[in-house]
Amino acid sequence: MKEFKLDNNVILRYQDLSGDDVPIVFIHGLGCASSFDYPQVASVRSLSNHRRILIDLIGSGYSDKPELFDYTIANHADCIKKLLNHLRLDNVVIYGHSMGGAVSIVLAKLIKDKVNTLILSEANLDAGGGFFSKKIASFTENDFKNFGYANLIKESVASGNTEWAAGLSNSSPIAIYRNAISLINGQVPSWRQLYYSLDLAKTYIFGSYSLPDSDYDELNKNNINVVVVSNAGHSMAWENPQELASVIASSI
Repeated sequence: MKEFKLDNNVILRYQDLSGDDVPIVFIHGLGCASSFDYPQVASVRSLSNHRRILIDLIGSGYSDKPELFDYTIANHADCIKKLLNHLRLDNVVIYGHSMGGAVSIVLAKLIKDKVNTLILSEANLDAGGGFFSKKIASFTENDFKNFGYANLIKESVASGNTEWAAGLSNSSPIAIYRNAISLINGQVPSWRQLYYSLDLAKTYIFGSYSLPDSDYDELNKNNINVVVVSNAGHSMAWENPQELASVIASSI
């Protein structure tokens, strides 16, 4: 892992895999970590010529987990912008999954002249959050920290969702809670509005098990390249990393 020091000595950690082709920045979802989710994807031959940067957001994986950080989508995007400026990258592909998709949209707006392609997989485009965000936000922050977080991990293990349970257990409960609140609150203009307005190459990926979805046609109508990864649902990086990598490669 490599380190980048942000304000107040908070450290953002990331993997930086060498390659001569345009760098791909991987941004994970709620309760996950790119260091856990994307090594299988990044190691597929179709992506091996690219530089691949796998970022653990603040509060997740190997990155620091400060209590004073606000964990909003906007703040995560700003931290990654600072990292990319530090790395002096002026041409990148951004890949974001779920909550990481919302972060990716805001990041692409911040550095739009440096973005080659924006690739999202089942991203949060609207306020309101998803099933797990709503469940997390049904607690107060203190209650989630004190018992809701542990219960969510136990429920995930019991349901067989052990990969997400592993990611959750390596995330700060405060980060998870505030991330969920930010997803529910959304922003103005919405992530969807920003996404549609960005004048760059855009691909949106669904897992086949997640269909039908009304956004499939909606995104197509707004000139988004929509692609489906077979034999996978929302957690496509774990369920079919080979095909996900192939879709990312063909979208660049």
